[in-house]
Amino acid sequence: MSRIGKLPVAIPAGVDVAVKDELINVKGALGALALAVNPLVKVDNQGGAVTFAPVNDSREANAMSGTMRQLVNNMVNGVSKGFEKKLTLLGVGYKAQAQGAKLNLTVGYSHPVVIDMPAGIKVETPTPTEILIKGADRQRVGQIASEVRAVRPPEPYKGKGIRYSDEKVVIKETKKK
Repeated sequence: MSRIGKLPVAIPAGVDVAVKDELINVKGALGALALAVNPLVKVDNQGGAVTFAPVNDSREANAMSGTMRQLVNNMVNGVSKGFEKKLTLLGVGYKAQAQGAKLNLTVGYSHPVVIDMPAGIKVETPTPTEILIKGADRQRVGQIASEVRAVRPPEPYKGKGIRYSDEKVVIKETKKK
């Protein structure tokens, strides 16, 4: 069995986990999330911990038990602490503005780019060259951050563009005559 899948998910105070027939519901201070239960995984909610076990000895059931455990762990962390991605803008005149549920980007195009944030995702701009994307669902936070980065990904010659704060861009040497 998966080593990760063997560990139970501890439920902190203030988080409620309900395991119904085909659904796992997690509610906390930052929102509520739901996940469909895979038929290859047996889920047990026992006073303060959720355990996962494969239904049979197949390789797929073993893999899914670890996957389901980590997805529920991410849901519990998301509704209690939340997830965030930080993006940085590099380039002359590149700036971002958060206006409610919209992100307004000026990144070298002839027009500003406006991105609408879905429900459950918050965007902040502490400085004009920094973007913070926050939410309870780890997958959605990462997907929105990826879509914002895709507006102007960092180019390899000067490094201009939108990048993750911890991303390293390898700068290429220019062509010699």
